[in-house]
Amino acid sequence: MATARLRDVAERAGVSIRTVSNVVNGYAQVSEETRRRVEKAVAELGYRPNLLARNLKRGRTGLLALVVPELDVPYFSELARAVIAEARTYGYTVVIDQTDGEPDRERELIMRGASAALFDGVILSPLSLSQADLARRDGSDPLVLLGERIAESPYDHVAIDNVAAAYTATEHLLDLGRTRIAAVGDQPYDTGETAQLRTRGYRDAHAARGLAVDESLVVATPRFHRSDGAAAMAALLDRPDGPPDAVFCYNDLLALGAIRTLLTRGLRIPEDVAVVGFDDIEAGRYNTPTLTTISPDKAAIARLAVQRITGRLGDGPQQPPVELWAPHRLEIRESTAGS
Repeated sequence: MATARLRDVAERAGVSIRTVSNVVNGYAQVSEETRRRVEKAVAELGYRPNLLARNLKRGRTGLLALVVPELDVPYFSELARAVIAEARTYGYTVVIDQTDGEPDRERELIMRGASAALFDGVILSPLSLSQADLARRDGSDPLVLLGERIAESPYDHVAIDNVAAAYTATEHLLDLGRTRIAAVGDQPYDTGETAQLRTRGYRDAHAARGLAVDESLVVATPRFHRSDGAAAMAALLDRPDGPPDAVFCYNDLLALGAIRTLLTRGLRIPEDVAVVGFDDIEAGRYNTPTLTTISPDKAAIARLAVQRITGRLGDGPQQPPVELWAPHRLEIRESTAGS
């Protein structure tokens, strides 16, 4: 079967080729009745627009960049899948890179010279950028920031409320009657904003109950990897005053590492120690025990980020930068509720 052309759609719908082009490209100057007729013809003929030709005509590449710190951290790989799916609905292909949180690499990837020739827009989850770095960026191609590294920047920002999410996780453990709740993953240094917000939520949940936080139960980790969680849990279990009865880990990898240590030491989960993670990665759903976790809406994060990029690539007036919040929820599983 021959591939349908723009002319074929125009003939089927009884309109001009220009009208079909206006509908396909989303231009507003088409009546609703005409739009429906053209869309019906598109569906019947299976017409697919030539995205490469369209993008070249607009002076665009049809490529978006997604830049994350670590691709082997499952949260970022799962987020990448969601961004790819969302971008595809707009006819964009996503190119993925990682920075390892290195400041020079992050600066390189946001500068005009590094992105303009290749990408129509950049979605970046930074660890090391500063306000000054962003102020030096002279690119006009859209940039959307993810996470908490930069606040009040001149660029759109998509995040979740980490304080509220950590509060919810800690509150859940308090509701279970746990009294010695450890927090694993604090990062009290310049690039640790996400961890610091989660520590704040942990503290706020205690304060709301009139409870003091045992500062020795707030354990810092250099990264959010399984090995960090395992080591932190071992240190907590070796305390002379005894182990905690619950632990809130600042991501699921930390939690899975902590669970490994608990099981090798012969402790029961959740009977002896309840565990909550953060990110709702697939591995946590199939772990033994399955992992209670804070689940950020990754699909919403992807949707908001891609929509901001495509909106700024439109022909309308440019709006000031916005800060958008994606929802989250608590997923209660065996690591706190038992089997």
